[in-house]
Amino acid sequence: MSHKVEQIRNHLIEHNHDAMVIMSDLNRRYLSDFTGSSGALLITQENEYLVTDFRYFEQATEQSDFQLIKQTGKLTDQLNQLIDELKLQTIQYESHLMTVDLYNNLNRDHIEMVPNQQIVETIRQIKSPKELELIEKACQIADKTYSHILKFSEKGKTEIEIKNEIERVMRDLGASGASFDIIVASGHRGALPHGVASDKKLEQGDMVTLDFGCFYKGYASDMTRTFSVGEPSKQMIEIYNIVLAAEELALKQIKPGMTAKEADKIARDYITEHGYGDAFGHSLGHSFGLDVHETPVLSSKVDTVLKEGMVVTVEPGIYVEGVGGVRIEDDCLVNSDGLKRLTHSTKELIYV
Repeated sequence: MSHKVEQIRNHLIEHNHDAMVIMSDLNRRYLSDFTGSSGALLITQENEYLVTDFRYFEQATEQSDFQLIKQTGKLTDQLNQLIDELKLQTIQYESHLMTVDLYNNLNRDHIEMVPNQQIVETIRQIKSPKELELIEKACQIADKTYSHILKFSEKGKTEIEIKNEIERVMRDLGASGASFDIIVASGHRGALPHGVASDKKLEQGDMVTLDFGCFYKGYASDMTRTFSVGEPSKQMIEIYNIVLAAEELALKQIKPGMTAKEADKIARDYITEHGYGDAFGHSLGHSFGLDVHETPVLSSKVDTVLKEGMVVTVEPGIYVEGVGGVRIEDDCLVNSDGLKRLTHSTKELIYV
C-alpha cells in the first residue's frame, strides 16, 4: 500500500466513513498510477479497487497494484454493485469535480454521500522525490526552449510563429505537449496577462512576454520570461526592473511556515511602493504538478501554510493598458531553507 493510499485510508478512519470514490482523471492517476482515461477508484478502510473497461484492463494490470474490477456495463452501475457487495454505507466523493449525473447515479436511498473536502488535492500538495524528478525535467525542457526562442525571435515574426516554435522544441526535447495554451504577448498586447498568441508581428521596441511550459511524463512546468525586440521605452525598462526586483525579493524571503497570503504580500508591497500596485492584478503564484494550476495559490485571500515539499510558481507582473506589460515567473521547490529555483533561464533583459 502506497503512502498516498494510506493517507486516504487514515482520513476515512478518522471521519468514520466506509469508502471514497475517485472518478476524476488526475486524482485517479495520482492514487493508482493508472493513466487510462476511463475508470474509477473505490478505496475502503481495508482495500482499494480500480474499475475500468476492457480497453484499459491490460494497461491497468501493468500500471496499478489496486484490485482490478472489469467494467461490463455503466461505470456507476459497476461501482454500485461493488459498494453493495462490500456492504458500504457512507461514501466520500469529489463534490467539487463530480457531475450531477454521476452523483445522482451513486446517491441511492441506503447510501450517504459525503464531500471528501478535497483531501486528495491536499495530499498532492507535497511532492514525492519521484514527482520532483519529473517536474525538474519538465523545467529543464522549458529552460532549453527559452534559450532557443531567444535566437529564433526577431522583428517581423508573428506571435503564433513563436508559439508554434516553442511547442515544437518542447516536444523535440521529450515533452508530450504544452501544459497550457502558450502565451505570447508583444508590445501593447503585453498588457493582457493571458494574451494568447495572435497574428501580430513583433515590432521594434516591443517587449515580448512568453508564458509557457510542458508536460513531461504527466508532470508540468510553467515559466515566464520577457524580452525586448531592440531597445524598449524607458518606462518599460523601469517596469521590467521593478518586476524583476519584486520577484527576486519574493524568491529570497518566501519560506516554509509562511502563509500564501504573506508570500503574496512580499512582491505586492514592493510593486505598490514603486507606484504600480493597481497594475498587478493577479496572485503571486500557484502550485503545480499533474495539473499546471494546483493548490495552494499564493494569493492575498489564501491562508494555507507553505510546507517543505510543495512546489510553487513566483510570478509578479505589471500590466499597463495601451503600453505593455512584464511578467517574470520561476518554478520553485519549498525546502527547509526557503525556495529552491527549478527554472534557471536568464532574467537579464535580453534585446533580440
